[in-house]
Amino acid sequence: MSVHELKRPPLADTAEWRVELPKALEQLRHWAQISPLQPALRHKRHGQWFVWRWIDVLRDVERLADGLRQQGFIEDSRLALSGAFEPNLLLLALAAQHIGGQLLTLPENLDPETLHKILWRSSPTHAFVQGRQTQQCWLHQGQSLLSFNDLIGPVDTPQRLNRWSKNPQLWSEEGTQWQAGLTVLLEQWLTSGHSLAFPESPGSASRDRREVAPSGLLLSAERLQLLAAEIESRLAPHDTWRRRLCDWAIAHPEKGLQRLIKNRVRRLLGFHNLHFIWQATRSPDAQPQPTWLTEFKRDIA
Repeated sequence: MSVHELKRPPLADTAEWRVELPKALEQLRHWAQISPLQPALRHKRHGQWFVWRWIDVLRDVERLADGLRQQGFIEDSRLALSGAFEPNLLLLALAAQHIGGQLLTLPENLDPETLHKILWRSSPTHAFVQGRQTQQCWLHQGQSLLSFNDLIGPVDTPQRLNRWSKNPQLWSEEGTQWQAGLTVLLEQWLTSGHSLAFPESPGSASRDRREVAPSGLLLSAERLQLLAAEIESRLAPHDTWRRRLCDWAIAHPEKGLQRLIKNRVRRLLGFHNLHFIWQATRSPDAQPQPTWLTEFKRDIA
């Protein structure tokens, strides 16, 4: 996780990658004031869940803002973010908003030529990048590196999470390749005041999601298709009696036996607490969703 200082051309074209969060700091202060000790963020690191309370989030944002100022970040500066969505990235985004600078998100899987063109067009003054391979690509563009820890300075380690509360729990397993994703996450999280959780890595997302059993999923259209494929792989094959039993249960959940079967399948999938899936407007050529997803309420962008 690193911050890079980048050269600036005379004019910057940032519209394609810019993130607008006009109310984010006001909303964060609201939750830190009325629910300071309630969980705000959860993240799995090295096999252990950690939690940030609302007051922790606000304090870390203020520390990071001070660290950014020491690196020359001002109101006219532009911070580029690239990598998986997780607490460090969100905290740094809010810190840039705290100063009044501009925020950009760039996909982490860009090839060197495309990355060079985007950096030249968008002209970020600073950038936070996750993942060794992505960091190497940025290094090859001649950027110096600073660590997240250097920005935030001495700070208490986030608390280990020993048990999950029954409060609503949002879930994200996305990254900056979802262009609108940061706006969606921050709006849903800061508007609702619900805790937002992240997996340890993309490879562990399915297992970690089942541990969390979230009440709401924040998904891009691409991720929703991957989730649909995951569900399909975990259900019995088509034209088998077990699959017909599952389909029968979802079609008639009002009866006792069907409801019991449906609830067991939902628990297997980690959906036993799920109430809604946020997703962007679907394209006309999008594939139909499986019945195990279509039953959930969706907030459409």
